[in-house]
Amino acid sequence: MMSSSSRRRSLIRKRTALPAAAVGGVLLLSACTVAGSGEAANGSAGTEGALHIVLAEEPPTLEACDANLTAVGVVVRSNITEPLVERNPTTGDLEPLLATGWEATGEKEWTFTLRPDVTFHDGASFDAEAAAFSIDRAVNSDLACNVEGYVFGDDDLGLEVVDETTLKVTTAQPDPILPLRLSFLEMVSPSTDAADKVREPAGTGPYRIDKWDVGSKLTLQSYEGYWGERPAYQKAEYQWRSVGTVRAAMVTSGEADLAMGLGPEDGAGELGVAYPNNETVALRFSGDIAPLNDIRVRRAINYAIDKEGIVAGLYQNSDVAAAQLVPEGIVGHNPELKPWEFDLDKAKELVAEAKADGVPVDEKITIIVKGGQFPKIDELAQVLQEQISQAGLNPVLKMVDDKQKVQYQTQPFVKNEGAIAVLVQHGNQAGDAAFTVGQYMGSKGAQSTFGTQKLDALIERASQESGEERQRAYEDVFKYQNEEVVQFAHISHRSGVLGKSSKVDYEPNSASGDELRLAEIKPAG
Repeated sequence: MMSSSSRRRSLIRKRTALPAAAVGGVLLLSACTVAGSGEAANGSAGTEGALHIVLAEEPPTLEACDANLTAVGVVVRSNITEPLVERNPTTGDLEPLLATGWEATGEKEWTFTLRPDVTFHDGASFDAEAAAFSIDRAVNSDLACNVEGYVFGDDDLGLEVVDETTLKVTTAQPDPILPLRLSFLEMVSPSTDAADKVREPAGTGPYRIDKWDVGSKLTLQSYEGYWGERPAYQKAEYQWRSVGTVRAAMVTSGEADLAMGLGPEDGAGELGVAYPNNETVALRFSGDIAPLNDIRVRRAINYAIDKEGIVAGLYQNSDVAAAQLVPEGIVGHNPELKPWEFDLDKAKELVAEAKADGVPVDEKITIIVKGGQFPKIDELAQVLQEQISQAGLNPVLKMVDDKQKVQYQTQPFVKNEGAIAVLVQHGNQAGDAAFTVGQYMGSKGAQSTFGTQKLDALIERASQESGEERQRAYEDVFKYQNEEVVQFAHISHRSGVLGKSSKVDYEPNSASGDELRLAEIKPAG
């Protein structure tokens, strides 16, 4: 029988397919090295006891290749597992982590220098072969990892192990943002099952999984063999409560140190810390089933939704009415686009026009809603149902859990349930529209229900540009989507509220809702 290490070497030698994904330049360094970064920075063990965190929902899994899902990543990313490079959410810069340096060594080739003397939680060594295994498992396999669809697309990456600390990664097309893409891919032990997903991975992070009492509590333990500075807390304990007011009360009563995903009215008071968010809420329509296969109906829904009223009434104007899937600050955001105006008469007129042409506007439109996904989502869903029905359509709500929602949100979609409108919350953590339009708008996108040849061409052109040309090209993509495709009814760009005990020192940032880095949390004072 071939050993696991021999199998990995065989996989790496045999890989010939290369990714066509790709993409053009973003204003990121094309090479990076850090002097002395190969030295371990082990500090003393954490002296504090347990850090108590309450989440809106229990993670469905801790599988690292699905860490781009918010419910997974908020626990896993840079805590249990780590990527080669890490994006600073404040500056947008890429910073060394398990890779100490990287550079483009060819038109379609990047070379990464890896940190020595790093071990996984199960004792296995992290080296170039282990890194190649993790990339191969997440991107080149049939696991249907979320990171593959969200970041890399359908095609494979070429992988060459040069020596223990040198890895070459090859793409089919020039990809100036490959290091940024790899910042979303977490490294797992080479002993990890390559054929099936796992619930509890062994990573290199500052914390290892201690105990998971499913339905009750998840405990992480500080990893004694961690290569870097040890975190302040010996343990991190996660619980989950779906109701925001309950999570806020756990912080104000001292039962929890941090409460995630709060709304402005949840009652955290002075312990509620607002922070910028990269997430956008929208309805995403199916495009092949009546009545949503008629663009007039999709436009009517946009006119029927009172976005400004929703922002004011439900979110105390802490959110901003949205006109596109990415907020200001993301490369490609089009500042010229304005939210669809609220015009119920226009909505009714479009529905009547479609009905006169034989479109079955009375057919059910199922709105898919995952309870607890973000504050006041249940109330928002009810408002959307009421407003869309006033336009003369027939919306019904279907509440689902995280596992069920994936079937509606990601390919292959649920069939034979009629027209579907999924209430999505999309976060662009990377800061570039490439991580939005490919998966949500392209005809082959993992979360796209339809596309057009013209839109695909616009997306492809934008992905090959850099600098100001890249910005303008993605602006054209969002403009064309709004005018000619209308796969979405954009609702709002969100802001976040974190409940934070006075005993804790932590400043949330735009990535905090997706990846709460425990090593950045210290005792106050």
